[in-house]
Amino acid sequence: MSLIQHSPGMIINLFALLAAGPGVWVLHTTRSHEQRETKHLNHLTAQAPIDEPMHLMDVSTLRMIRQSYRLGSACLAFALLLSWVSTKI
Repeated sequence: MSLIQHSPGMIINLFALLAAGPGVWVLHTTRSHEQRETKHLNHLTAQAPIDEPMHLMDVSTLRMIRQSYRLGSACLAFALLLSWVSTKI
């Protein structure tokens, strides 16, 4: 008897784990990138003269961060769905 026939829930859980790994990695790297960018902008703002406007992230960086959070969250939601399905089998 093969493993798929014996325990299909375990195979589905394996796929859930494989889906969750990249999602966690994307969320972690996005958060660290966002923190580095914020720290850099705070440093630039602190070094700037008092009459210069505050430094903000550009639109493309904000869009990339937002898309990365969506992608990582979607991977984790898909993994959660797969794990939930595996309990119903």
